[in-house]
Amino acid sequence: MLIEASESAAIARREGVVLVFGEHTRAVLHNGLGHYQAALDPAQSTSAQDELMLLVWWLPELVEAAARCGRTDLAGDALERLSERMQAAGTELALGIEARSRGLLSEGEPAESLYREAIDRLGRTRIRAELARAHLLYGEWLRRENRRSEAREQLRTANQMLDAMGTEAFAERARRELLAAGETARKRTAQPARTPPGQSGEPLTAQEAQVARMARDGLSNQEIGARLFISARTVQYHLGKVVTKLDISARSAPPRPAQ
Repeated sequence: MLIEASESAAIARREGVVLVFGEHTRAVLHNGLGHYQAALDPAQSTSAQDELMLLVWWLPELVEAAARCGRTDLAGDALERLSERMQAAGTELALGIEARSRGLLSEGEPAESLYREAIDRLGRTRIRAELARAHLLYGEWLRRENRRSEAREQLRTANQMLDAMGTEAFAERARRELLAAGETARKRTAQPARTPPGQSGEPLTAQEAQVARMARDGLSNQEIGARLFISARTVQYHLGKVVTKLDISARSAPPRPAQ
């Protein structure tokens, strides 16, 4: 396995920090596969290292693994450590990850509000994997609330995004959830997506494509936002990205949805 091979080489070179990254990789992999008990030990191991710049990436894995294992005490402690750092950073990325993590330890309306906040904030960042995981967690929560139609929308978005990134473990987890919610999701193929002639070559993200389709169908920014649980401002941001990527001129662009 690649992780073990990297660790063996690191030991030979006496690079101890690589061993910590190996444990983090295990935690992410097992969380992606839904093997939360297996993710717990490596997540605890990495989070015990008080690395200022890296702990903000390690702690969310511990919160997720512990929450899914019923270890709410451990998850709560990790969340408080994470919150202290994320609130100090104050960025959309930091606050989005915190909201997503806090949703794992919440129920009912507070949980839903936190997941929607996470999607809204992370949708304004460039870190698409974190946004995809927010859609995944929200979709899983909706399915467990027996809101299957809404769950499928979120899980479909997560599956498409994760699939396009090649994040196979999380994409497969989203696919399993989709199946449980009553929909069949195809596995990722190795065929790269074609870029239509005359376009910029940079593909649309799953959420940009979804926003573009809804705008094409005449929905307003508010209506699109309500369906995707994002703000009208985030919808406008995505539409701007669509216009840029598809090289749509002001002359040829369809009328912008009403605010």
